[in-house]
Amino acid sequence: MGKLKKDTYEKELELLQIELVKLQEWVKKQGLKVAVIFEGRDAAGKGGTIKRITEPLNPRVCQVVALPAPTEKEKTQWYFQRYVCHLPSAGEIVLFDRSWYNRAGVEKVMGFCSDDEYEEFLRSCPEFERMLIRSDIILIKYWFSVSDEEQEKRFLERINTPVKRWKFSPMDLESRNRWAEYSEAKDRMFAYTDTKQSPWWVVRSDDKKKARLNCISHFLSLIPYEEIDYPPVELPEINKEGYIRSPIDDQSHIPEIY
Repeated sequence: MGKLKKDTYEKELELLQIELVKLQEWVKKQGLKVAVIFEGRDAAGKGGTIKRITEPLNPRVCQVVALPAPTEKEKTQWYFQRYVCHLPSAGEIVLFDRSWYNRAGVEKVMGFCSDDEYEEFLRSCPEFERMLIRSDIILIKYWFSVSDEEQEKRFLERINTPVKRWKFSPMDLESRNRWAEYSEAKDRMFAYTDTKQSPWWVVRSDDKKKARLNCISHFLSLIPYEEIDYPPVELPEINKEGYIRSPIDDQSHIPEIY
């Protein structure tokens, strides 16, 4: 299959985003707790998909969590502790742009954790996720899979495009240098954490547009929802009686360059 035409992509995305709004309202009404994890290699397309999900949604309902490197204090805490406070409450959707799986990926490959800490994570993560599911959190995990050729293309685009240059970091270079190590770490992570109760869903993301549409469509399919009927609304006439507007020239206006 060839690449999607731009107008086809935009039309399908609009339809899916309408459904996302319906899902959002259902989550609010039913008090559901939804946590979605987005993992994968650098430049695999996680951020673009998250952006398309959040675009039409209320940020008070759908929040994105993208934590920085842990502080010295956080390094002394129970590993999952700093993620727990970001888990959804009733009526919320939380999208994790990377998650506790940092330990199974970048921390393992780059030596940011000890072997004992890594092995303990693999043992405890499945049980941690079972605890979340038992507490009525809908946990969904996506792994974005990108080829090394496509990743190289996207890295070069980031390097050479001014508005994308900030996306490229020294860690991206290391991820290229350690491609095989990351692959081995991912395989072992799946062996331990791709469980029946909490499976990994793999998104083929060499084609970013298709990946976004496929991921959003699949996400919608995992949570049964119904459209909420809004009550009819009739806008009242504005009553300006007794109001005198202050002179416009008394206010400071930005230059109208465009």
